[in-house]
Amino acid sequence: MTEPDPPVTGPGSTVPVRPEVASLPAYVAGKPAAASAVSYKLSSNENPYPPLPSVVEHLSLGTFNRYPDAGNSAITAAVADHVGVDGQRLAFGTGSVAVLYHLLQATCAAGDEVVFAWRSFEAYPIAIQLTGARPVPVPLGPGATHDLDALLAAVTPQTRVVLLCTPNNPTGPTIAHAEVEAFLDRIDPSVMVVVDEAYVEFVTDPAATRGLDLLDRPNVVVLRTFSKAYGLAGLRVGFCVAEPNLAAAIRATSLPFGVSSVAQSAVVASIDALAELQSRVAALVEQRTLMVDGLRGLGLDIPQAQGNFVWLPAGPRTGTWADHFTAAGLTVRPYVAGEPGDGVRITVGETEANRLVVERAATLP
Repeated sequence: MTEPDPPVTGPGSTVPVRPEVASLPAYVAGKPAAASAVSYKLSSNENPYPPLPSVVEHLSLGTFNRYPDAGNSAITAAVADHVGVDGQRLAFGTGSVAVLYHLLQATCAAGDEVVFAWRSFEAYPIAIQLTGARPVPVPLGPGATHDLDALLAAVTPQTRVVLLCTPNNPTGPTIAHAEVEAFLDRIDPSVMVVVDEAYVEFVTDPAATRGLDLLDRPNVVVLRTFSKAYGLAGLRVGFCVAEPNLAAAIRATSLPFGVSSVAQSAVVASIDALAELQSRVAALVEQRTLMVDGLRGLGLDIPQAQGNFVWLPAGPRTGTWADHFTAAGLTVRPYVAGEPGDGVRITVGETEANRLVVERAATLP
């Protein structure tokens, strides 16, 4: 057995830092919109609509002197009814990414492995390494899709978790429900399979994965968020649905009082305003279709887009193309790693922004 790496100290510090932390890649957030006459932030997959008035009216703004409900009682009841599960199967956090951190902390340790497609959500390798586990990225297949056979082949006796992002962020395609079922039939049931559905409300593909329909398998966990379709990105609320004992373990690793009282009241109000929110989602899906059709009409190879964003494969031209959009007041999200799979993610935003994206793409260098 090899000796562990020696403790790492930060620059100018005498305090040891865990090697796993010292070597973490930095999470790169979407850049803010440029300060110009015309500027649109299309880099963070945010909902471009402002909060619904009915949601704002019900925010608990007069209770800042009190701690929030640590048990998340109101949102547990509301979400349980909303998605049709028992409340004991739910665990909440400050966005689905926080819930991901909690569930990996509950299930992984040094020497374990976590398998995931790459490129996918860039927080995955960070969250994995914080537990001391080893990230095992598996290249995406044709069309920027998950290669489930390759993911299964990457599973070893040390594998504790497999992460499936559907629709995949940042590339956009969903995974077919039938293919996930077949994948689950073949994988060891002791391996947790996380179905990350952060963008599920934008999905129109009838063959796409239906995470909640997979919960009869005790090793499946479904991740969801109120940041995207519900427009609560700044309030940070996400949740998972899991087998009750596993959900309890995830709650045990969660930060006490993590979800604020304001956020909790916004979730309840948003669920009450579901019909109005769904009409906003439908409008964004319509704009997504127009953007995809416009970009493909220019001869660009756009993969299936099922989130609130579009992926523009660019390879070595990624940085140049991102700058081209930025110069027109369109702040997009470049993914530059010097790999063939590099590209630009463009959030579906305001109608004028989406029109300008296609217009600007027509002059890409």
